[in-house]
Amino acid sequence: TMVSSNKAIGTIFAYGQTGCGKTHTMMGIQDSEDTKGIIPWAFKHIFGFIDQGPEGKKFLVWCSYLEIYNENILDLLGSNHDEKHEIKEDPDRGIYVKNLTSVIIKEVSEVEKAMNTGMARRQVGATKMNATSSRSHSIFTLFIEMSEKDDSGEEKFKAGKLNLVDLAGSERQSKTEATGDRLKEAQKINLSLSALGNVISALVDGKSKHIPYWDSKLTRLLQDSLGGNTKTVMIAALSPADYNYDETLSTLRYASRAKQIQNKPKINEDPKDALLREYADEIKKLREALWLFQEGGGGNPALLLQ
Repeated sequence: TMVSSNKAIGTIFAYGQTGCGKTHTMMGIQDSEDTKGIIPWAFKHIFGFIDQGPEGKKFLVWCSYLEIYNENILDLLGSNHDEKHEIKEDPDRGIYVKNLTSVIIKEVSEVEKAMNTGMARRQVGATKMNATSSRSHSIFTLFIEMSEKDDSGEEKFKAGKLNLVDLAGSERQSKTEATGDRLKEAQKINLSLSALGNVISALVDGKSKHIPYWDSKLTRLLQDSLGGNTKTVMIAALSPADYNYDETLSTLRYASRAKQIQNKPKINEDPKDALLREYADEIKKLREALWLFQEGGGGNPALLLQ
């Protein structure tokens, strides 16, 4: 039985061969507004919406950042980047990574700081095709919760998340001339990209009873993004050179298949695992304890919480 969260999900990912500009498209150059990529612009849009939101609405935003390197999941924001993390499933949370670092975010500068911290830890290496080739897939996730009171005064919660994915480039050994560690990395990269293509094909086919999400860590983590309650955008990064004709055609075919996936996302209302609800309950307990402390004329309010 597959466990799938009903959390509304948005996903943006770039696909294409090594050196075609995927990372540049997703991350950009941070020096000016004109050169920033999709991820920084997404941050600005989200916090712009929150800052201009109607009164009475409360927001909680946090993020995580991971990479899949040689089929191992590594935490890009944690203190131990070498620790390998496991994928877990939960009826409420859906698919998640155990013990992955989460960072509470209050403004754009904080989320950009988290992104830059993670980017500095990502696996990159030189190949003949690209001097700073991404040797891992990365997933930067923003989690967003909102609460507001309905007409009866009851608190209502909504939750969603945005996956911003920077895939490593598909590549052919004959062109990259990869050997040693670079070759091992390329084999794992191509394996997971192939698995992603197989999942997309199975979803488009509509007749497949089995969707091969389990064939790679990448497809497991993107399971909800591909066939769940989600809106997903794929960016096809192409080379202008005739030398890369075969790879360009392959990327276009990949995009053509992905375009045929039909999802109908719904707003996730009243999620059971809302952190805002937990925080609201905790604040309520603290207020009650403080009131009892004041009414009782002293004592230790902490004892009242036990």
